Amino acid sequence: MIEFFFDCSSPWTYLAFHNIQPIAAGLNEPIRWRPVLVGGIFNSVNPSVYAMRDNPVPAKMSYMLKDLQDWAKDAGLKIVMPPKVFPVNSVKAMRGCIWLESQNKLLPFATAVFEAYWSREEDISQDAVLTKICEQVGVDASEFLTGIAQPGIKDQLKANTEEVIRRGGFGSPTIYLGEDMYFGNDRLPLVKAAILRTRVPH
Repeated sequence: MIEFFFDCSSPWTYLAFHNIQPIAAGLNEPIRWRPVLVGGIFNSVNPSVYAMRDNPVPAKMSYMLKDLQDWAKDAGLKIVMPPKVFPVNSVKAMRGCIWLESQNKLLPFATAVFEAYWSREEDISQDAVLTKICEQVGVDASEFLTGIAQPGIKDQLKANTEEVIRRGGFGSPTIYLGEDMYFGNDRLPLVKAAILRTRVPH
């Protein structure tokens, strides 16, 4: 079982979310999707992210943007850096992922949220944008907005976030094979190799 802790507000998570699915399918390995709030992780254990945003190293930032586009081309994805709303408040979208899991709609919803924000620069914190996404994936928007306000849904997002911190995570995406942790889209080859190692007869 692959556990995939994720927040739709990260472009690297969009890449990993997209790239891990064919890997898991090819290995016949199930994925447990674990929505989190990455801002809560940063606030708790990784505030250096905010310092980097406030005082970026120009050469490093320039390379990071190139690197992101190289990975996006390799994945066949369009990723643009939203100039107006970044970072975005993804709490409603991530609560939505949790609420929709029981309806088997987490995957199409999360995919649509990633695409809306990272391909079309839509503000996924806004109810109007989330309503449009709901319509796109066949979800009743009014039920959605009511559902994500339930205390149990809010508590589950908080619990997932606290869990990944407790297990050593510091950002999104954080991937686990048991308690073996991997961070980031570029670690997916290592995830695949680790799964294959468990299948080699001894």
